Amino acid sequence: MSEGARPGAVDRVRRLQGWRRWLFAFGAGAVSALSTAPFGLWPILFLTFPALILLLDGPPSSGWRAIRAAAATGWWFGFGYFLASLWWIGNAFLVEAGVFAWLLPFAVVSLPAGLALFSALGLATARLLWSRGPMRVGAFAFGLGGAEWLRGHVLTGFPWNTFGYALAENLALAQSAALVGLWGLTLAAILIFAAPILLLDGSRRARLLGPALAAAVLLVAFGWGSWRLAQPAAPLLPGVHLRIMQPALPQDQKFAYGERQRILDDYLALSAQPSQVYPGGLKDVSVLIWPESAFPFVYEREPWARERIEETLPDTVILVTGAARYGPPPPGQTSFFYNSIRVMDGHGTVLQNADKVHLVPFGEYLPFQRVMEEIGFEQLTRQRGGFASGLTLKPLLIPGLPTAAPLICYEAIFPGAVIPEGERPGFLLNVTNDAWFGATPGPYQHFLQARLRAIEEGLPLVRAANTGISAVIDPVGRIVASLSLGEKGNLDVGLPPASDIPPPAAGHPHLAFLLLLIMTFIIALNGLRKS
Repeated sequence: MSEGARPGAVDRVRRLQGWRRWLFAFGAGAVSALSTAPFGLWPILFLTFPALILLLDGPPSSGWRAIRAAAATGWWFGFGYFLASLWWIGNAFLVEAGVFAWLLPFAVVSLPAGLALFSALGLATARLLWSRGPMRVGAFAFGLGGAEWLRGHVLTGFPWNTFGYALAENLALAQSAALVGLWGLTLAAILIFAAPILLLDGSRRARLLGPALAAAVLLVAFGWGSWRLAQPAAPLLPGVHLRIMQPALPQDQKFAYGERQRILDDYLALSAQPSQVYPGGLKDVSVLIWPESAFPFVYEREPWARERIEETLPDTVILVTGAARYGPPPPGQTSFFYNSIRVMDGHGTVLQNADKVHLVPFGEYLPFQRVMEEIGFEQLTRQRGGFASGLTLKPLLIPGLPTAAPLICYEAIFPGAVIPEGERPGFLLNVTNDAWFGATPGPYQHFLQARLRAIEEGLPLVRAANTGISAVIDPVGRIVASLSLGEKGNLDVGLPPASDIPPPAAGHPHLAFLLLLIMTFIIALNGLRKS
């Protein structure tokens, strides 16, 4: 675009009103979804965030009408972003289409519509602090960054595809999460991606200084991250021989109780196969790991299952598997069923359990469970009464391994909430079942977020996923070994050690975010004072 044409285009965006404004905001949000996995086109935000600022610049210029217009702009932007980046959730409603397909439009539209309320709040807050100069970038970052933090915490939180993950797409840039955590990375990302707006207006100093500073931060972060990744990896822990079994079992078969014996036999047969790494098969394995909800039954109610496991597993092998558990409900809860990780010895004896704490709404429980069930609703797992949640995250003791921090399914997406109280664990263990979502962007997004937890905590990650992506990741996010989405097989690998010193984000996951939030607020106030 020529220099002479640029001001005209900018003014046209600023002057958009009515449905044209909302459509433009929606489109900008939808295009922004290209920054998420598996696309990873994060530079697109250098265009969409400045476009959003131009919309906030436009009419009405003051008063509550301006706040309402900003909120509407934020909602349409957020709706476009979440609709385009979370549409794959609808795939789960097609697994049992005869029961749940009618809910698909509601789920695909209502979740993005609800999440967009946070971006509406963020831009309304930004507009309260708005000024006409370059300092409005501070108001934009304060409002949107604060809203993203709220999205990650309100009503149990849902920090999926927070804008900081755009920078995490590049592993060198992702290293900054070890210093500032996801929330600090998110606020920094908003500031960086908004910086090109200063090229269009403001003083000559602002046009040069703002984008140059953003570029410098990116270059320094990339350089430091590249240096960190260039350091030699620590040797794998001696005597640890992991086998992660990825069965690639379709979701419509996974909970088929009538197929329970065939499913377990297939698991055991696949797990026992010899490989180049372990030519003796299970005789060379110390710990065998299966994904979330591996059994379509309650283990203690099927004595034949223990017999099959004892027949197949050598005495020296420990089995770690996701499986439902039956037990007394916690105080204030009514369900007797838990989504758990279970540790068994070679005789099939259960040694320890870790129960899922952070359940998935509408997947594992219903809000107002009893009332919703009485009017005919079911959660996707179709477990009457839903699942009970564990009270606290507890360390998992697995013979032959360091202490594990157990994370079931999407528990791995919550920064600062993946480590049990007490002594620092030796690794993160994430078992999951992303078969609900098929070959869509969902499993790739989940994997990216789990990998960032390893970087933030300075801990290796062992991940067992039914259909993938299963992997072992070291404390700086490097993939030691992995199985692709949809691939059936075993991942035979050792375990990297934890970093010697926990990174700053591990001990203070919100500190950098709070400091940056205060800084952006001061910048915004300074802009108001000068306007």
